[in-house]
Amino acid sequence: MTIAPYLDSSPRLGERIFMHESSQVIGDVCLADDVSLWCNTVLRGDVNHIVVGRGTNIQDFVMCHVSHKTESKPQGSPLIIGNYVTIGHAAILHGCEIGDECLIGLGSIVMDDARISSQVMLGAGSLVPPGKQLESGFLYVGRPAQRVRQLSASELSYLRYSAEHYVRLKNNYLAGRVA
Repeated sequence: MTIAPYLDSSPRLGERIFMHESSQVIGDVCLADDVSLWCNTVLRGDVNHIVVGRGTNIQDFVMCHVSHKTESKPQGSPLIIGNYVTIGHAAILHGCEIGDECLIGLGSIVMDDARISSQVMLGAGSLVPPGKQLESGFLYVGRPAQRVRQLSASELSYLRYSAEHYVRLKNNYLAGRVA
């Protein structure tokens, strides 16, 4: 695993973090408690900051980056990920905001200034274009992502379950209980 500073910024890590040895965390990145970063994940906070909330899991081959600050956009586009979020394998998150208890499907792309409200399920392979906002409580799929239907009560509870499952899984790895 690589934990590296960039200029004057160094990653800040909460408690009970699991980072696979192939993961990379660079620059202005803040990981809350119980975050897990799986195989070959990259969080590069070099030209802006990244914040990852409590109990969030970022799965294999996910790439997280940001957009720099400019005169016309003084805040740039940081990456903010809420609490108990599941980010599926090979997703790309770039300068966007994801609310609490979301599931970002495998291979999805979420672009600059997109905002995903809490409790959203984004289907595998979806594309959320720059600036798009996704409303809480719905399933979105496609390229570009379109609202398909409201999530059922069991799907809403699954969002938290999925993240908590990964908290248990990372705890097994931290305790050395893996084959």
